[in-house]
Amino acid sequence: MTRPERQGTGDGAYGTGKDAAGAVPPTPYTLHPTPSPSPTPYTLLCSDGPARRGTLRTRRGIVQTPVFMPVGTQGTIKGIRQHEVAALGYNLILANAYHLYLRPGLATIEAAGGLHEFMAWNGAILTDSGGFQVASQAGLRQFDERGVTFRSYIDGTEHYLSPEIVVGIEAALGVDIGMVLDHCPKFGVTREEAVAAMTRTHEWAARALEEHDRIERPFAIFGITQGGVHADLRAESADTLSAMPFDGLAVGGLSVGEPKELMWPALEAAIVRLPEHKPRYLMGVGTPLDILDAIARGADMFDCVLPTRLGRNGTAYTSRGKINLRDAPYERDFTPLDTECECSTCRRYTRAYVHHLYRSGEILAAILITHHNLHLYAQLTADARTAIEEGRYAQFHKEYAARFGS
Repeated sequence: MTRPERQGTGDGAYGTGKDAAGAVPPTPYTLHPTPSPSPTPYTLLCSDGPARRGTLRTRRGIVQTPVFMPVGTQGTIKGIRQHEVAALGYNLILANAYHLYLRPGLATIEAAGGLHEFMAWNGAILTDSGGFQVASQAGLRQFDERGVTFRSYIDGTEHYLSPEIVVGIEAALGVDIGMVLDHCPKFGVTREEAVAAMTRTHEWAARALEEHDRIERPFAIFGITQGGVHADLRAESADTLSAMPFDGLAVGGLSVGEPKELMWPALEAAIVRLPEHKPRYLMGVGTPLDILDAIARGADMFDCVLPTRLGRNGTAYTSRGKINLRDAPYERDFTPLDTECECSTCRRYTRAYVHHLYRSGEILAAILITHHNLHLYAQLTADARTAIEEGRYAQFHKEYAARFGS
């Protein structure tokens, strides 16, 4: 395997700044019985309007789509153990190559036998490349045509990432799906800046594919479209990346601060031009309603920190919207977090008890709500898949939104 050189002999950086050059379901929904002619891991089973139902084949098993991926940035999903995540029905999670590269470092993870063994996770892992994290470090990074130089948020040391180095990192981690290094600009950049970031992303995507062809431990590799909130750039980026032999394609650079009235048109401009026979991943989205809205537009895969972050902050998603369990009205509310939920939290504990835990500073509060929130997301996507199969997704979407509220 061709890899970039290491810095030093410890567990730290992995780069020196040098590139390493069953039964058929009935109608009314649309059937797609013919397997894809291209060697992608995705099978589109059926659709209901733009909403799609499929399977994603990984080395660790079959993932049913639409799918939500819990975020385990540092090799852990905050507030819940890996076997509990699996028990909720998840078999695909997200980790972050950038964060794991910085800490604990690739030498440690490779010595453990790879990321799956290191974190005791038997399902599949998709890794974000770190493009978003690096681009977010204003003043701490510098882009050039070959890659990006940045300073570690941990200790301030300087590091360098290129498309080739990121592919090498993902191979060393032993991931199942790797995202390419992209340039993800913040919302509010000029059109010229959006064009520059998109162009660089396209060039880096081609180089990542070349490096991926050379590695000895291949994994599925996804490209990332960019283009800001500009519909024409989104269409151009989708066309450019669709012409490349990626296993799947993502829409990146959305949900980064732009209002929904700009986000949805940008997504629509891209997603309608992505190949039907490949998975479509909307990165960083989002709330339960965001996910249903994106499924209605043709997206298949999602990730977001909200269910775990809100859990740590005392907020639970329920079938009728959000509730903040730190608030006083829940002090003597002896009902479950969600009367329509069958998760272990709702079967055993009351809002009053969780409220007490938060007021007392007990970590169990965050654990219980995190478990509940992730159960809700798993149930949401499972219900969406069933609705698509039964040709009633629009009705399901409308009824859920009306019940859930804003």
